[in-house]
Amino acid sequence: MTAETAQKFEALEAQARRLMAVFRAAGYEHVAPSIIQPAGLFLDVVGESLRARTYVFTDPDGEELCLRPDLTVPTCRLHLERHADGNVPARYCYNGSAFRFQPGGVTHAHPREFRQAGIESFAAADREEADASVLALIVGALREAGLAELQLRIGDLGLFTALLDALAMPERWRRRLRHQFWRPEAFRAELARLTSSEALQVQGLPRAIADRLDPGNPLEAQGLVEAYLDQTGVELIGTRTSAEIAERLIAEAADARETPLAPDKAALIESYTAVRAPAREAAARLAALTRPHKVDLAAPLAAFSRRLDLLQAAGVDTANAAFSAEFGRNLEYYTGFVFELVAPQLGARSPVAGGGRYDSLLANVGAPGDVPAVGSCIHTERLLAMLEGRAT
Repeated sequence: MTAETAQKFEALEAQARRLMAVFRAAGYEHVAPSIIQPAGLFLDVVGESLRARTYVFTDPDGEELCLRPDLTVPTCRLHLERHADGNVPARYCYNGSAFRFQPGGVTHAHPREFRQAGIESFAAADREEADASVLALIVGALREAGLAELQLRIGDLGLFTALLDALAMPERWRRRLRHQFWRPEAFRAELARLTSSEALQVQGLPRAIADRLDPGNPLEAQGLVEAYLDQTGVELIGTRTSAEIAERLIAEAADARETPLAPDKAALIESYTAVRAPAREAAARLAALTRPHKVDLAAPLAAFSRRLDLLQAAGVDTANAAFSAEFGRNLEYYTGFVFELVAPQLGARSPVAGGGRYDSLLANVGAPGDVPAVGSCIHTERLLAMLEGRAT
């Protein structure tokens, strides 16, 4: 270890002690989740962007493992080891390494191995209060470390879900639109497809076969697809099984029987995702957008405004916070309020801290049902670089 490396390590350790002291003083238990995690679990829940950046390997027993790309999922697993149902209130804090491939190349702000100091809150009954408490604690920790100038950026996937729920469409269309939310081009393409009768037709099967696919009888439909593939000698592409191909074609057959999404509904969804406003103006802007369509978002917008009030009361400046309706961070397990704290010297591509609500993640990890959960982490190398004037 060079003298420079040793000096940086000591500085990070000293900084981590200050951050963890803030978290522990707020009642968070210090835990140390495992670095090596089951790969399949991570690849299922983190989303396409992070999935491609996760370091995956196979051990001598053939088990597929990964180096944790974040610490939220490992902390969820730790919580479930203690409380199998997941619905016992608990608050944890941690400081440790995470690992991600950097497609743009390794830089000072984007190393392959980096540290996260963070907090996770599980099963708190008051969601808005828990959201505000987590964000306020992270802001307080950054201030305690010496970083005063921050820009707050927020989004709310709960509002997006409420909008989709208020519009008449098959549930599987809502699932697809939520899945594509993090990929703007794919999202717009899917939205356009849902408005077109022609685009909703089954692709890759003769009409006579497609008309016989009954979504209500998936086993019979799968048999029809597999028989067609065998008869025509069509080879399976990549790693998709015949069952997976059949599932896709059955979904397409169900779509072909649906009335396309009305253009005005599609336009409303697209207009919603385009909304960007100061956080304090966002609720009124969204209400004005949806009111002519008789879409009632009163309850989620009231929760949005209450959260801002709680944040302001906790000492977080919301007057200068920016809201973007299409902002969801880059982790696809988020389900509600999301945020990032940006230092002007680093810019939006390299937030110093971020987090949000992920009420479905514990169920995906193994809990019997959804559990309210919210968390956040600080990228401690970026924080140290800011404090030492080395930000680039």
